[in-house]
Amino acid sequence: MQIILSVLAAFFGVQSERNRERDFGRGKAIHYIVIGGVMTIVLIVALVGLVKWVLHVSGV
Repeated sequence: MQIILSVLAAFFGVQSERNRERDFGRGKAIHYIVIGGVMTIVLIVALVGLVKWVLHVSGV
């Protein structure tokens, strides 16, 4: 769970220096890369879904 929270904070640019150092000291890079990739895909799918829904509701 800590990896997900750290990736979320970094994703939005609010990761503190102390947490970043802790993450680099403890975690494996591959975990952060995979979680970051998955979160990026989820964000893109959510945005595409939102745009499709807005277009559907507006009648376009």
